Amino acid sequence: MTTYGTVRLPDRCDGLMQARDVVVNLPTVTVHDPVARAVRIMVLNRMPGLIVVDGRGRPGWVLPGTQVLRLTVPGAYQEDPALARAIDEAHADRFWQELDGITVGECLPPQPPRPVTVPLDATLLEVAALMTRMRSPITAVVGPDGTLAGAITLERLLTSLALVPPGE
Repeated sequence: MTTYGTVRLPDRCDGLMQARDVVVNLPTVTVHDPVARAVRIMVLNRMPGLIVVDGRGRPGWVLPGTQVLRLTVPGAYQEDPALARAIDEAHADRFWQELDGITVGECLPPQPPRPVTVPLDATLLEVAALMTRMRSPITAVVGPDGTLAGAITLERLLTSLALVPPGE
C-alpha cells in the first residue's frame, strides 16, 4: 500500500487499478428505513449519496445526494414551485418534520432505475464513464453474485486517479 496523506492506495505491480482496489465500505439503507435515518446516515458519514439494498444485500437504488434530498421534500412542493414560495419563512424550514414515519421505500418510484453498479474487476475508466453517464457521485461495487461489496465515491475515484500520475 502507498499512503498519500490519509489516503491509502494499493501497490499494483502492473500499475493498473480496478474497482476492487479503491472500493470502500459505506453504510447502506433499505426501503424499510425511515427517510430521516437515511439522511442522517448520509450526512454523518459525509457520503455523496446512498445505496439502498434489498434483503439479500443487493443494490436496488443508488441515489446521488440530490435524490436523497428529493426524498425529504413533499411532492406537492416539488411539483409546484409557487406553492413552496407561498410558505412563510417561519414554516418553510419545518418541511423536514413532515418526514416522521415515512420510509425510504414510500418515497422511491415503483420501478427502480438500473442501479449504478460495477463489478469488482471494472477498470477505473469504466467506473468514471458510468458515474458521468449516470450523473452519480457514488457507484455500488458488486461481487459475482450481485451482492454489495462496497462503494466508490467520486472523491475516492478522483483521488485514486490524481495521486498516481500518468506514466508512474
